[in-house]
Amino acid sequence: MAATRILIVDDHPLFREALKQAVSGGVSNAEVALAGSLDQATALLDKDDDFDLVLLDLRMPGVQGLSGLIYLRAQYPNVPVAVITASDDAGLVQKALNLNASGFIPKTAGIETIVGAVNAVLKGDIWVPEGYSQPSAADKEAEEIARRVATLTAQQIRVLMMLKEGLLNKQIAYELNVSEATIKAHVSAILQKLNVSSRTQAVIAAARIDGVAAAEQ
Repeated sequence: MAATRILIVDDHPLFREALKQAVSGGVSNAEVALAGSLDQATALLDKDDDFDLVLLDLRMPGVQGLSGLIYLRAQYPNVPVAVITASDDAGLVQKALNLNASGFIPKTAGIETIVGAVNAVLKGDIWVPEGYSQPSAADKEAEEIARRVATLTAQQIRVLMMLKEGLLNKQIAYELNVSEATIKAHVSAILQKLNVSSRTQAVIAAARIDGVAAAEQ
């Protein structure tokens, strides 16, 4: 029987190891890999993206909110990604689902619930917390922004993440090992796709869908 390959991406070593033990014991024939950052996760996936599921925390160094989910879904569209986070805010759940998350699992859920959620997602279900209901007053503007962000390439999403961190074009170019002209082209494309006229407006727009609820702070 082929192994069920799962990648856990979380910067908290104790939680990461505890989740690994729970998943290893609760998922049939599980093979679990660990990453403590988005960069570590992408390094693993670049070498081998044949994973059945990625379990992604929303708050790690260099990743605040849904930007990590957006990036992984763009860069590795065939790898299912489920969010596992300290928040169970209904608005955040809906935003994650709108961005094609395969599930939204609160860290506050018991081990049995978490393992059940992972197994459900592996079967192809979209798992959400018990009692979750779609917010009645949907944020249509945020939904539209999410649709626009979803049109960005993986590299453009990475540039947008760095813009949010306040990096200049030359700093982004250095980090991504490309020319500054390439970054300028990416920024221009980002502004066009998000239908905004400045870097500041692009960052504000992204923040509308990339926020983390107070429980995550």
